[in-house]
Amino acid sequence: MRPLLLLLLTLPAFAGGLEQLKGFLSQTQAFTASFQQTVSQKSGKQQQASGIMAIQRPGRFDWNYVKPYEQRVVGDGKQLWIYDPDLNQVTRKRLDQALGDSPAALLAGSNDLEKSYKLTDMGSRDGLEWIEATPKNRDSGFEKVRMGFKDAQPMAMELADSFGQTTLIRFSNISRNPKLDANRFNFVPPKGADVVAAD
Repeated sequence: MRPLLLLLLTLPAFAGGLEQLKGFLSQTQAFTASFQQTVSQKSGKQQQASGIMAIQRPGRFDWNYVKPYEQRVVGDGKQLWIYDPDLNQVTRKRLDQALGDSPAALLAGSNDLEKSYKLTDMGSRDGLEWIEATPKNRDSGFEKVRMGFKDAQPMAMELADSFGQTTLIRFSNISRNPKLDANRFNFVPPKGADVVAAD
């Protein structure tokens, strides 16, 4: 029996968002997907971006923006690295202080999300079951994040940050528990790059 089918059979027929989140966290060690991202500002202006991402739980992720500009965000379990090829600049932060800087950090975190977030079931919308995660640490960089699930897989995320911006991310081409090269999550700053520590 295929793992996904087995997982679906272990979930209630109409599992809510929180049950699907728990199913994802308990049954997913690795996850890859393409993503489309839309950032909406208070003024109504929008910015579009797209790329590919991978996570290896717990704590490792590789978030690659491809269009309209290249940027790579890597979590190696201890540090968060943000590489901007156009500027040839790398920003380094402690991963535990930078959860608000990357939505992948939330998906790649530990199973015990309730230690850091207040979790609320938000019901159905757009064919997905939604939950809302409100960080208990108000310095996290965002006010709240909503995640939409289908078949115990994250299909969409909405982040509202402390600057009044809303970021919507939709996932596609999802692969669950693929075999990933561990070196993918070891970031080495390119030769000559300006490295800025933001701890």
